[in-house]
Amino acid sequence: MTETPGALLQLCDLCKSYETTDAVSGVSLAIARGEFVALVGASGSGKSTLLKTVNRLVEPTSGTVRFDGEPIANLPLAALRHRIGYVFQSIGLFPHMTVSENIAIGPRLVGEKLAARRVEKLLELVDLDPAMATRMPDELSGGQRQRVGVARALANEPQVLLMDEPFGALDPVTRDALGNRVRALHEKLGLTTVMVTHDMAEALLLADRVLVMEDGRIVADEAPQALLAGAGGAIAQGLVAVPRAQADRLAELAR
Repeated sequence: MTETPGALLQLCDLCKSYETTDAVSGVSLAIARGEFVALVGASGSGKSTLLKTVNRLVEPTSGTVRFDGEPIANLPLAALRHRIGYVFQSIGLFPHMTVSENIAIGPRLVGEKLAARRVEKLLELVDLDPAMATRMPDELSGGQRQRVGVARALANEPQVLLMDEPFGALDPVTRDALGNRVRALHEKLGLTTVMVTHDMAEALLLADRVLVMEDGRIVADEAPQALLAGAGGAIAQGLVAVPRAQADRLAELAR
């Protein structure tokens, strides 16, 4: 795959194998600056593994990941992760640290100190009271903890935001509110965002572009409108069928 002009992230023939299992198999794609991309697929389809190759939490078996034209293997790991925010599936806050200390951990790892006003600003960005800065994680609800996780991912003012099933453990109301907030932050901060989710409805509502994975490969790459119109093939349409059927049943109940 030749380099795509204007692509901030480019994956070229990427593979990741674990003994006899190919978790990612020959994936090539380009993601433009400012795009919000959702990776969707069943459990074990390779979406989380693919996401983690971008910030080198997973090292590919072969192939190349480029960040702004530069192979990430050539970049110092700390410098790479300074430019890429990451929201963990399990939230991943340190229980012995305050909210403020959790948010400041990224800058601290590269020898920088995050000012108290910056922490307050980050909390405001994710719709949390700045007074929460002194609280411990176990004093927060699940939704509040995940908002802190988003604030932590934004602390270094990254160009790219990676999210691995960020809302999966949240109740539906909190999940919807936080998803909308992340989409608003994506636009406000000029981010390039890649989100892994198993929820096709979430992908259709939040993303500009939906990539469907199956057996380590991308089997569909479409805009939400195209998927709703029937594009993407059988696997993609099988995923779209779930929220469509739910919407139809709700419409029947409303009659």
